[in-house]
Amino acid sequence: MNKIIAIFVILLLTSCTFGEKRIKIFSIEKPREKLDYPMPTALQLEELKWIIITSENAEEVFRKLEEKGIDPVLFRLTDKDF
Repeated sequence: MNKIIAIFVILLLTSCTFGEKRIKIFSIEKPREKLDYPMPTALQLEELKWIIITSENAEEVFRKLEEKGIDPVLFRLTDKDF
């Protein structure tokens, strides 16, 4: 009985090692394909005009913009942020 159990344990422990398949590794050289992507369209950017507004000239700048019919839009940047 002990022999049967020993044989069974040996077969159980070594059963994964039997029938091992070899993996074939090979490489194929393939020439590089040419890239024929269309060129992207060029950016069409609008020209920006920067107006510096300080506490001294704020009223004057807003008055000039209102005379021209321009709605002012503010982007804040302080001397500490810059």
